[in-house]
Amino acid sequence: QVQLVESGGDLVQPGGSLRLSCAASGSILGINYMGWYRQAPGNGRELVARITNGGFTNYADSVKGRFTISRDNAKNTAYLQMNSLKPEDTAVYYCNAQIVQLTIRQIVANDYWGQGTQVTVSS
Repeated sequence: QVQLVESGGDLVQPGGSLRLSCAASGSILGINYMGWYRQAPGNGRELVARITNGGFTNYADSVKGRFTISRDNAKNTAYLQMNSLKPEDTAVYYCNAQIVQLTIRQIVANDYWGQGTQVTVSS
């Protein structure tokens, strides 16, 4: 079994910063990519940022230049540094990862999700 545990969500004023963390634990052979999605009330879940095991990153246009994703492969942990936060960044942020696992018969890669952490940007 694999668990993704997020932390770092909070209430912050516009222009402020937050750092989210996502730690993967369990039966892990490797992690192909880790990413962050967000979902605001009434909206669908959207990709915010993703980083591969090789360090390649991609971002939603709305967060480019403000958010930075990084990862510590030794700790199976991803981080999302969020600067210059805006009210429209308010959402539940979910960690997502594609985890490589060794089963009895084969190596498989499955997507896992965290439980979500609330980010609220308001004065």
